[in-house]
Amino acid sequence: MPELPEVEAWVRQLDPLVTRTPIERAGPAHIATVKTFDPPLRSLEGRSFAGALRRGKNLVFPTADGELVLRVHLMSAGRLRYHAPGAKTPKTPMFRLTFADGGELVLTEAGKKKRAGVWLFTSEGLEAELSHLGPDALGIGSDRLVEILERERRQLHPLLRDQRALAGIGRAHANEILWGAKLSPFKVSTDLSAGETMRLAKAIDDDLLRALALREAGKSDAVVYRIHGHFGEPCPLGHDTLRRVAFEEHTITYCPTCQTGGKELKDRRLSRLLR
Repeated sequence: MPELPEVEAWVRQLDPLVTRTPIERAGPAHIATVKTFDPPLRSLEGRSFAGALRRGKNLVFPTADGELVLRVHLMSAGRLRYHAPGAKTPKTPMFRLTFADGGELVLTEAGKKKRAGVWLFTSEGLEAELSHLGPDALGIGSDRLVEILERERRQLHPLLRDQRALAGIGRAHANEILWGAKLSPFKVSTDLSAGETMRLAKAIDDDLLRALALREAGKSDAVVYRIHGHFGEPCPLGHDTLRRVAFEEHTITYCPTCQTGGKELKDRRLSRLLR
């Protein structure tokens, strides 16, 4: 699933493109993709976007008149691209916006499971819809992070992925951040020392800013991710072989030497979890 750096890179790329001319046609859209019906998509026609923004992992496009906001969530396999006037575009995308100059904003989604979503809200409706999101992960700082860590007793990996606690981080960057902070994925949030909390706050910013710069340069996952998806390979620091804990919906990757004092974490489905 695209996470904060990738979504932010797309937003920065799309911002000047979607404001050039008004929207001429909103749609067509796949029935599984459009999640709202009031206001209808055609309400966008004739209006202009004020720009492109990001809220957590959501791409948000407010209209220049301040009345409507288009929200797009890409889920695992969605991709949102702007096509210049006259460019060849997919014949049957999940969602399409056509601008007055012929440019198009097109949402596609690979695979059989259609999970990406498009919503159209009033400004007030969007705020209500996204009110559950926690503070943005980028620039969170150690003081604000302490409040989040101490709110309830939770393991770090699921806490970092919880959008209600901290918005923008998913499975991949949770792996990267905890490796950078030299913390076990299963260390309990309320057990962190002041020094560990500062390391974690720094690792969040360092990882997200590094990844954002690489995404803006067009780099792929293979370059952006140093440990995520590299199970069985050497730790980038040369300390150990990267290990994993596999769950039904995701995999945690970590380095025992860097993060767990040399202990191998066991899959909780098979044996007792070592912390």
